[in-house]
Amino acid sequence: MKDNRLLLALVAISLIWGTTFLGIRVAVETIPPWFVAGFRQLLAAIILAVILLFQKKLKWVGWKNLRIQITLSILLFIIANGLTTVAETRVTSSLASLMTASSPLLIFIGSVSVGLQKFTIRSLLGVLLGFSGIIFIFWDGLKDFMNPDFRIGIILMLIAISGWAGGTIYSKKINYKSNNIFLNLFYQFLFAGIAQLILAVVFKENLIIQNWSLRSISAMVYLAVFGSVAAFFAFSYALTKITATQISLMSYINTIIAITLGWLLLDEPITTKFIIAAALIISGVFITNYSPDMFRRKK
Repeated sequence: MKDNRLLLALVAISLIWGTTFLGIRVAVETIPPWFVAGFRQLLAAIILAVILLFQKKLKWVGWKNLRIQITLSILLFIIANGLTTVAETRVTSSLASLMTASSPLLIFIGSVSVGLQKFTIRSLLGVLLGFSGIIFIFWDGLKDFMNPDFRIGIILMLIAISGWAGGTIYSKKINYKSNNIFLNLFYQFLFAGIAQLILAVVFKENLIIQNWSLRSISAMVYLAVFGSVAAFFAFSYALTKITATQISLMSYINTIIAITLGWLLLDEPITTKFIIAAALIISGVFITNYSPDMFRRKK
């Protein structure tokens, strides 16, 4: 029997995270980046606290589990999400999306290195094929990598991608079983939100709320509700079912969605180049992910 919940989680990850680069870009138009990241995660923590209180499941998780959640929070939220938010004040959202699409390569190499999965030519071919599609889409924009104005943003994105890869591999490596993903995410969001707001103060970002536009505030709320709570719940669930490399390949689909949104909302044309690149990306995802029983439920 197919695992419909896993399929739903993968669809949610693809659709929601396909919009987050645009959401971050809109949010940082008038809100300083560390405040965007901090308030986003703090709002997500509050939402989960309300849900957990309603379910009567908000509780202390113990020091051992807390250390695990803090480690994941640092890697996935403070480093990966936080630095991506800061980077998008310096680089285009398309360049950020392109660089993030390299994460499956790091996760595949890291997963093989720590013994999470075996090296197979099929997996490597799928990752490289998908990444070639991303390169094909953004070929004309690769000159951005040589632009001095983008250098700091590029460095931040490289660190962010490394944090994401490390967090994904760590989560899979410890293989921590929990009956309440929301509870773990609550602690992760809470720690990240507080830490990122402290970083906003350390980096002397101005908290002048009067300057924040409704457009940016709406984007930040969207990032909290959907980009954090909904998508990370789906991500955490999917990680318990499939390999870290397989789940990371959703970043390729995210890029297609981001470009499609540009076509729908900004009248950006979809060219033959885009169609060819989309075929390469989808083929890469299929080659790496496919197995006859990958959606079967665990007994």
